[in-house]
Amino acid sequence: MFSTLWSTSDPTAQNFFPVSSRYADSELLGPLEPKDTEWTCAGGFSVETQIFYCFTENWSSVMVQLIYSSVGLWPTTQLVVKFYDPDTKETIWKSMNVSNFSPGGDRRSSKSDQFTVTHKSTPGAEFEESYSVLGRFDNGLQISLDIKRPAAVPGFKIGKGPKGGFSYFGPNVEKPEGYVVHRFWPRLQSSGVIIKDGQANSFAGPGMFVHAIQGMRPNLVASSWNFSHFQSEEHGGVSAIQMELTTTDAYGKKGEGSGKVVVNVGSLVVGGKLAAVTAETRWPGEPVVDKPSVSSRAVHHDKSLDSFTGYNVPSSLSYHWAGPSVIPGAEGGLSADLSVDVGKPGQEIGLIEKVDVMAEIPGFVKAVVSYVAGAKPYIYQWLNPATLKITGPDALVPGLSGGLEVKGHLYNEATFIS
Repeated sequence: MFSTLWSTSDPTAQNFFPVSSRYADSELLGPLEPKDTEWTCAGGFSVETQIFYCFTENWSSVMVQLIYSSVGLWPTTQLVVKFYDPDTKETIWKSMNVSNFSPGGDRRSSKSDQFTVTHKSTPGAEFEESYSVLGRFDNGLQISLDIKRPAAVPGFKIGKGPKGGFSYFGPNVEKPEGYVVHRFWPRLQSSGVIIKDGQANSFAGPGMFVHAIQGMRPNLVASSWNFSHFQSEEHGGVSAIQMELTTTDAYGKKGEGSGKVVVNVGSLVVGGKLAAVTAETRWPGEPVVDKPSVSSRAVHHDKSLDSFTGYNVPSSLSYHWAGPSVIPGAEGGLSADLSVDVGKPGQEIGLIEKVDVMAEIPGFVKAVVSYVAGAKPYIYQWLNPATLKITGPDALVPGLSGGLEVKGHLYNEATFIS
């Protein structure tokens, strides 16, 4: 935004170029290359993260996140572990600044004084890639996590090649003011142990992985985010994920003041195979087509003011996916819908936490974000049973063409920044 203030280019020129608009419907699937999940450790106000989202046998939620941030005077790295049991309401959440962080020789592994992350590739095997995470906190909390990606569920980004996955900010795509990029493993198998106060708790279940970079100040990238992560063990393994951002008012099709562009990317795994990749852009002021052949949407319903955070929040959310099958021999389109009731403020359903982002980030970064944004970001996190209604080619799952209702669990987030 700041460079556009001094730019001699047309102030009404497009200054946001979403990845969801750059590729044809048949070219959305961009297979991940080894370089895509390497740590870049870039400077210039960037935030890079790897997040492992996992479910356990009783559908508790486990999240392990590494965050490398160069927003402050010097880079900082955080290790975050969060566990939530919906039956007992037990929550374990620890965040720690680590010391002496460095990527491994393959730049896909990493280590610090407090953790190690080891990546391995085994081409041709049933599980082609894996990560092993070992973390130790200074209060006696330890975590060991192993995740492995099935060969039938390749990692993906939107679009092939080195620019696949990238949305660019600024009027010049070749010299952008900033960028955001996501790379996904949409379904994986996890197992691990959390040790707290000498008590070991083992877990195993499905999950997903994302490697993301925000190549500019986080408060300039988006005014809000939506994230959904659905997993089910039915029909050989089903997952449905979405990542959606809404830009600030500064970035849009007609320059400053034309923002609030919605960018959504997602995928469907059906029958234990990556079946469809979805993406959609919604430009403000332009008509929204009712369920086109390729679609990826998150919608908030029945919003009301939460006096605790000051934001208008939904009492229910719905998600929609649609796109062509990427499985050879199973040609045709897929469509899926999911709705979840999360309750009104004070009567929440499945709420894990309302995360005060400013309380969880380093002090200097907090000062920068607060000064520039004048906002108080919050992340709403929910975990609920859910049913995915899905249709598609019978070659994927018998009876799919007539529609199936897949029972599973949904971990979802809504982030409000400004």
